Amino acid sequence: MPSQLHEALLLLFRNRPGLAPELLRDVLGFDLPHYTEARIDSADLTDVQPAEYRADLVILLVDGVPVLGIVIEAQLSTDRRKLYVWPAYTANLRARLELPVCLLVVTADDAVARWAAKPIDLGGGNRFTPLVLGPSGVPEITDETAAREDPELAVLSAMAHGWDDDVGKAAQIGFAAQMASFGLDEDRSRLYFDLVMASLSEAARKELQAMDPAKYEYQSEFAKRYVAQGKAEGKAEGIAEGRADLLTRQLTLRFGALPAEAHARISTASIAELDAIGERLLTASTLDEALLRR
Repeated sequence: MPSQLHEALLLLFRNRPGLAPELLRDVLGFDLPHYTEARIDSADLTDVQPAEYRADLVILLVDGVPVLGIVIEAQLSTDRRKLYVWPAYTANLRARLELPVCLLVVTADDAVARWAAKPIDLGGGNRFTPLVLGPSGVPEITDETAAREDPELAVLSAMAHGWDDDVGKAAQIGFAAQMASFGLDEDRSRLYFDLVMASLSEAARKELQAMDPAKYEYQSEFAKRYVAQGKAEGKAEGIAEGRADLLTRQLTLRFGALPAEAHARISTASIAELDAIGERLLTASTLDEALLRR
């Protein structure tokens, strides 16, 4: 049974197939043909023989006609069998489509990435080399504008760097990904919010909830406005209002539109109470639980 992390990685590519060629071109330096569309294709790569081969995901680049097939594999651990089936995936897809095909392996572990990137000896002097993206190769998206332009990449960035030793940077990446999720359709917003929170270390999550103005360079206008207000007036109200606004957005991402009583509870809460709600938000399964509302 595929793990939740395995499915989460694939979900980002399913939701936005264009993420695959973007990573191949901009991160791995792969030379792509001209294309106008990236779309999901059948991942059934079984040939005429009895053996069954099914890749995690297949993305097809199209420029009027198909020009490149991309096999996506989410690999969380080393698996000797994949050294035999990966070449079969690409060969069978190439035979089916009758066009060039590449394999992109995405992993959440750099050690697994190094293993997967080794050339596979096919015999007879032939070698097959997968294209591999490990967490250290994923861009660090800390800018909110860039994150909003590419929400799936922002979430992937949080998944890759949420445990960075630089806790402040990890929190900034998580914050940017959360803000990118805000404004998407409700299902994606909630799912991406949960993925981001699950991907951050405990220290990064606490940093994110605290949003200490001394440690963060805010990008969004709402955050800049409230932090600037707090500094200019030298009052706690400015900081509290900024935290309340952020917490309202986070609760909305997690639980959907908030009722009037929830807005009232947040707007009248002290900084300490807002921090407590933020802490409970990390594990709460309902809005009432996060607000401690009976």
